[in-house]
This record gives sequence, structure tokens and C-alpha cells, in this order.
Amino acid sequence: MTNYFVRRFTSTSIAQSDFKLLKKCKDLMLQGLHVEALHLYKNQQPHFHLHSFTYVLPSLIKACSFSHIHYGLGLQLHSHSLKLGLDSEPVVSNSVISFYGKFCDVKSARKVFDEMPQRDFISWNSMINCFVRNGDCVEALEIFKEMYKSGFVAKPELVASIVSVWAHYGCASVGKMIHALSIVDERFEKQSVFLSTALVNLYWRSEDSVMAFRVFDDMTDKNEVSWTTMIPGYVSTNDYFTALDCFRLMQRNGFKPNRVTLISVLPACVELGTVSLGKEIHAYAFRYGLNSDIRVISSLVHLYSKHTDSFLLAELLFEKSTQKDVVLWSAIIAGCSQFKQTANKSIALLNQMRKDGIQPNSVTILLVLTACTNIPSLALGCGLHGYVVKSGLDYDMSITNSLCNMYSKCGSLKESHEVFLEMSKPDCISWSALINAYGVHGCGEEALQLFSEMKEKGIQCDSITFLSVLSACNHSGLIEEGCRLFSEAIKSENEIINLDHYACYIDLLGKAGKIELAIDVLRTMPMKPSPKIMSSLVSACKIHGRLDYVESLLSWFIESEPGNAANHTLLSMIYAEFGKWLNVEGIQKDMKLSGLKKNYGYSRLES
Repeated sequence: MTNYFVRRFTSTSIAQSDFKLLKKCKDLMLQGLHVEALHLYKNQQPHFHLHSFTYVLPSLIKACSFSHIHYGLGLQLHSHSLKLGLDSEPVVSNSVISFYGKFCDVKSARKVFDEMPQRDFISWNSMINCFVRNGDCVEALEIFKEMYKSGFVAKPELVASIVSVWAHYGCASVGKMIHALSIVDERFEKQSVFLSTALVNLYWRSEDSVMAFRVFDDMTDKNEVSWTTMIPGYVSTNDYFTALDCFRLMQRNGFKPNRVTLISVLPACVELGTVSLGKEIHAYAFRYGLNSDIRVISSLVHLYSKHTDSFLLAELLFEKSTQKDVVLWSAIIAGCSQFKQTANKSIALLNQMRKDGIQPNSVTILLVLTACTNIPSLALGCGLHGYVVKSGLDYDMSITNSLCNMYSKCGSLKESHEVFLEMSKPDCISWSALINAYGVHGCGEEALQLFSEMKEKGIQCDSITFLSVLSACNHSGLIEEGCRLFSEAIKSENEIINLDHYACYIDLLGKAGKIELAIDVLRTMPMKPSPKIMSSLVSACKIHGRLDYVESLLSWFIESEPGNAANHTLLSMIYAEFGKWLNVEGIQKDMKLSGLKKNYGYSRLES
């Protein structure tokens, strides 16, 4: 008789006496009151008939997955279903798989899945979701392949979750293959906002902005999420103006920005320095009740604290916030640490943060180290170093590199080197920090020795490392070594030479009096010289009394930029310094005829 009742419990008639009880139980679960539904079941369990129990079992197992305290009850229900032979029913097994998936018990979920005599679409969906939820993207993909071979076509929501998890782990190739499959297989649902949005995110993460825009542009139905996905994509490629345009276009198309949208667009305001636009976004957040969200507040504090004019707004927002987490504390500390006049306050904020029971993370420590460097204060830096060791954050390479830099900037080269020696495995940034430390302190030969050791250990140098060692040669007057290093870098296949390296090298040559060679480098460099390079070379010509080179150099700049009054003015000043007043008068006449005017500086006196 028992097998008769459980054979197809979905078609079993429910006893009239249990009807009200089952309905009440179901209603509670539909309202999201899972705990109450489970309490009702436990209290009324003796009164449930067998066929009534089988009817409500899947819902009860699902309810257990929403409450951690009822994990044991879920296990009991699974055991009870096995005892009654209900494990052959897909609807029961599916709920059990989802239950184990919610509690990260992938092994048990897979065992239930493998032992199912018959699987439906929900079975495959539940198993894939279980792997996705627990970050096992490889197994999720394998089950997806098996599902596809078995003749089941996944819904866009499921495919989107697989694409998202692969995008998160930086493997764009799998996402692209799934994208191709969804195009060529007609069984896949076309124009799904879920899948398209996941693909947009995938292409942004793989730095393929063209494909991201194509997928987004081809979407017939867009929602707030798809628009919001585009904004941080543009921000990540430093295309801040387009990110703001996208934000405006989203609203013109009738979509209201949500909390995530505001958090995504505010970094663009930070980078562009558009505090006024940030205030407009702040007003929007206030109007729609988003201003109490701690992530929105943190983003606004970060924006306002970047500028001295709006720093008081950042402090006001921070003080009025009822809940403060480590992100918000770090945002206000970041604002204080960047200005020398407020750097001391960041130390006080760190102490207050700890008093309030919020433990600083590595980002917070890095910000306070920046404050110690900006003050500069060796005593505060040493105190913070002690906290880093005590709290076990000295394993973080970014913090140890920052400590190395801090000690150097505070004048303690010995401690800087000691921090370096304590690193288990120094990286390129570590070597660059130490080389720069020796260079700044005028120890050019030691910096070159460190650079040689770095190469011997097989660590590839980057543009910052090379600039550090080249600057060390410049500070110490190591002309031959600097020329040799620059020549080797030019011949190297690694593209590490940029405008800063040329500026440093030309300054090195100019200080050494090698004006002809410096001018040759200037004329042959592949990028446009900066004003810094020009002024450096002109100063070198003045120091070494080479007026002929100054004249030819500035004449060349005037020819390349005839509309730049600064070049004419600088040449006029050089002539005046050497007493060539007729030449000064001639330049002034040429400027007048060309309609060029000198830009004057202004001063303001306050009483």
C-alpha cells in the first residue's frame, strides 16, 4: 500500500482533514515565512497523513535551505524521503540538490544528482547552480555540456550565471564560446536581457570594449542592470566622459539609476574632478532615498575629499552617517592623507576607528602610510609599522613595499633596506622602491648594484624600475652609467621607455654639459617634448653659457608651435639675460604682429 501512495504523489488525492493544514503551510512559504512554516510542520507532524507529507515535502526541504538553523531538519527530511522511496521523484531530488547547494555541500548534491533515475530540466539547472554558487566553474561547465548533449537547452538565466562566473575568474574564452553557441543554435532564446548583460560584463572584463558595445547596442530590451554594466566598463578604460554620457542617456531612455548605478558613475566624477556633477548625483540620491546607503555615502565622501573646496562636505557626510564600515573610514582617511595640512588627522581617524571596533584592512593601512610620508613623520611611521607587525599584515606585499618607500621618504635609508630584507619574496615594485630610496639619498652606485642584483635574480624590470635607476644616476652624476642604461633600454624589445625617461635622460645630459647630445635626443625622440624637458634643457644651456644652443632650440620650438606665446616669451627672457636688447625688441614685434599675448600672473592681497 505504501508504494501505491508514493508512486505518483502529485496525482494523489489529499485527505480533506489535511487540506487546511497544507494550505496554511504553503501560504506561509509563499509569503517568505519559511521558519514559521517549518515550525507549523514540526508541531503538526504527527497529524500529517503519508500522502499529505509527500505533497508538501519539496516545499519543506526548500524552506530548510533558507534557514541555517534548520540544516539538521533538512537532513532528516532527506533521510525520510529515502526511507519512503520518494528519492525516485525528480521534484523531491531537485529540492534536495538545491538544499545541499545552499549549504555548500557540493559532494552530497552531486551524489543525489548522479543517483537520480530520471532527470528533468530543473535537475540539471539545480546542479549547475550548485557549482556556480560554490565557485566551481569547471564542474559547472562540464554539467552544462552534459545537459546540452542530453537534449536540454538551458534557459538564458542559467547560461548568464555560467558566463558570469567565468568572467569573474578572467577566462573570457569560455564565455565567448558560449556566446557563439547561443547565436548558432536556434533553440537558444534570443534577445535575453540576462544573457546579453552577462556578455557585456564578460567583454568589459576582457578589455574588449568594441564587442561589449556591440552586444549592448544589439539588445532590443535594456534594463537598469544592462545600462549600469556599461558605465563601470567605460570607467575601467578611462573613458570617463562616455561613462557620464551613458549615465545621462540611461535616464533619457526612461530608466532610473539605482544604488549600483550611482556607485559606478561617481568614480568618473572623481577622475574628472567634476564635484558639481557629484553634487547633482548626491541630490538625486537624496530625492530617491538612496543617500542612506553606506556604499553611496562612501563614494560621495571619496569624491568630496579629493578637493580642498569640498572637503568640509566629506567630513559632514562622514560625521552624519549612522553606520560606518571599514570602506567609509578608509574613504575619509584617504581624503585626509593626501593633503599635508590634514595628514595628521588621518592618524587620529585611524585611532578612533579602532576604538569604535572597526579593524583597519590593508587599504586603510596603505592610506595612513601615505599620510606619514606626506607629513613626513618617521615616529608615526614607526608606530604604524609596529601595528602592522602586531596585526599580522606584514605578509601583504603592498604594505611592505609602502613601508620601504615611507622610511626612504622620511630620511631613514637603513630601515628602508631592513624592511626590504625581511620580505620573503621581493617583487619588481619592492626592488624599485629600494633602488629609488638609494637614488634619492644620493647613493647612485649602490642603486646600480641593486639593479644588477635584481636582473641576476631574473626579475623583469618595468618602466618605474628603470626610471628609478636612471634618476639615481642623474642625482649622483653617473653620466656614463646613465647613458649606457638608456642605450640598452632603447635597444631592448620591452617597451619601457616613455616621456618621463626621456625627460630624466635629457636632464642628465644637460647637467653634464653634453648639450649637443641632449639636443640630438630631443630631436629624435618619438613623442612630443614636454615643457618640463624644454625648461630643463634651456636651464642647462644657461648654466653652461651656451646661448647659441638656446637660440636654436627655442627657434625650433617656435617653428613647431608658432601659436604658443610661452616659447617666444622664454626666448625673449634669455636674450634679456644676456643683454641682447635688440633681439628682445625683435621678438616683441613678432609677437605683436602675430597677435600673441603674454599670459600674466596675478596675485591677491587680503587684509
